Amino acid sequence: MAGGGVLHSLAFPTAAGVANRSNLPELFVAAFKGLWLSDSATLLGLALVFGFMAIRPHSVTRPLAVLLGLVPLACALSIYSTMGNFFAGHILLFSSGAVLLGGALLREKPPGA
Repeated sequence: MAGGGVLHSLAFPTAAGVANRSNLPELFVAAFKGLWLSDSATLLGLALVFGFMAIRPHSVTRPLAVLLGLVPLACALSIYSTMGNFFAGHILLFSSGAVLLGGALLREKPPGA
């Protein structure tokens, strides 16, 4: 996911140029740019959180892990519903599945341990 966030950020100038040359209203161009950058930030932020969860699994509760795993799932479903069979959706779906599985298998820290 971190790699996807970096690559997505690096592609922003090209995507912004395409949006600027379009005949879309200025508000939609600005929204496109904002959503593009927020998607990059979401990927990078989740990659950091998931990395922390992998290193220190007992610092996260099962419900929190499941809730965090739903974020890339929602992103994947959004991609599939708008773009169809696109590789970014597969990466997000895999990431979501890994976090949800990890959350399901997470053993709660015993009290006093």
